[in-house]
Amino acid sequence: MKITIIGGGQVGSTIAYAVVLKGLCNHLVLASRNVTKARGDVLDLQHTLSFCERPMTIESSAIEDVKDSDILVITASAKGQGKMTSRMELGAANVEIFRKLIPPLVQNNPQTILVIISNPVDVLTYLATQLAGLPPSKIMGVGTLVDSARFRVLLSIEEQIHPDDLRTYILGEHGPNQFPVFSNAFAGSERIADNPAHRRIFHEVTEAGFDVYNLKGYTNFAIATAACEVLKTIAYDDHRTMPLSTYFKEWQGIEDNCFSIPVVVGRAGIIRHLHPKLNQIEKNALGKSAKLIKENINSLIDAENNQPV
Repeated sequence: MKITIIGGGQVGSTIAYAVVLKGLCNHLVLASRNVTKARGDVLDLQHTLSFCERPMTIESSAIEDVKDSDILVITASAKGQGKMTSRMELGAANVEIFRKLIPPLVQNNPQTILVIISNPVDVLTYLATQLAGLPPSKIMGVGTLVDSARFRVLLSIEEQIHPDDLRTYILGEHGPNQFPVFSNAFAGSERIADNPAHRRIFHEVTEAGFDVYNLKGYTNFAIATAACEVLKTIAYDDHRTMPLSTYFKEWQGIEDNCFSIPVVVGRAGIIRHLHPKLNQIEKNALGKSAKLIKENINSLIDAENNQPV
C-alpha cells in the first residue's frame, strides 16, 4: 500500500512518524511545497526503521509529482496568525489552496482515497468532494473523531473506566457546533448519563484543540493518532465504526451537507452510514449544527460553483 502525505508541517510530519511506527504501509511518500524539509523528514524517518517491526520505502516528492497513491492524506494549510479562536479563520486561504491542489492530485492518483486533515475540515471535505470527481465514499475528513477521543479520555478520568470501554460519539461540526450523543453513550452496557458533570466535560472538549494550539502554536499528537486510526482501518479493511466528516445527500433529514456522522470504514473507504436514534435535544443540536455548517460552506465556496455532488 502506498500512502502519501501532502503537507510537511507539524501535523504532516507527526502523521508520517506515526505511520512508520505503526507500519501502516510499505511505501510512504512525503510531499510538500518545501521539498528540502520533506527530504529531511524522510532521512530522519529512514533512520528509525531499524527500530520498527516492518520495513518500508520512504520517499520525498514535489506535490505535482505524486502518482498512484492508494491514500492521500491532505494536511496542507495556510498558517494561523497568532492566537486562534475559530478554525474558520483558515477557511478562505485553505479553500484557495484546495482549488489548486485537489484536481491535479486526483488526476495523478485516480484510484486514491482522500483523508482530509486541514481545517475547517467540514468545508474542505465538501469542497474536495466537488473538485475530485470521486465518489463521496472515497473522501473523508477526520472531523470529530479526535473530539470523540478527547471526550472518552476526559470521561474515563471522571468515571474511572478505561477510555476504550466507553462508547461515546461527538457528531456534527468539528468546531463550536458539535454535539454529544448521550442517548447512545454506554460503558459496559450502562448508559453514560447526560448530567451537568458530563456536559462540563463536553464543553472542555469543544475548546481543547484551541487550548493546545494557543499553548504551543499547533496541535499534532492527537490529530496524528486519530488520522492513523483511519489509515489503519482502510489499510487492513477493518470495517470499524467512527465519526468522520463526509458529504451526504441526506442523513437524519438533513440534505446536501458535510459533517461528522457515524460511518463504517474499510478498504473501499466509507462503506455505509449509520443512523442512531437521536433524542429531541440531539435532533435540535443536529439541526443547528447542520444549518451553520451549510452557511459556512456557502460563505466560503463561490455560489456559482456550489453544485450538488
